[in-house]
Amino acid sequence: QVQLVESGGGLVQPGGSLRLSCAASGFTSGLGGIGWFRQAPGKEREGVSSIDLRDDKTYYGDSVKDRFTISRDSAKNTVYLQMSSLKPEDTAVYYCAAATNATPRLFVANMRIRSYDYWGQGTQVTVSS
Repeated sequence: QVQLVESGGGLVQPGGSLRLSCAASGFTSGLGGIGWFRQAPGKEREGVSSIDLRDDKTYYGDSVKDRFTISRDSAKNTVYLQMSSLKPEDTAVYYCAAATNATPRLFVANMRIRSYDYWGQGTQVTVSS
């Protein structure tokens, strides 16, 4: 089993920045990828960014490319999502999720929601003036 805990959400003005953290515990050696997802009210959950833990390749959704950066600190079993140039449309609950190392790399890259087996509780990000 793996436990994921997100932190770092909050209220920020348009154009501002936030850094989200996802701390993993438990059987982390069995993981193949970590993804960040978000869900706004009335909308479907969407993939934001992911990192394949097997080769450190990173992936981004089109709406956040060039504004968000995913990274990890292996020693701390923590994955970060640095968000910059935030827009009101980035407002959502942000979730981190983990896929096992049996998950095909393509599914980690494509942020295929049903391929992610473990989910955090989510953290609210609100972008508003």
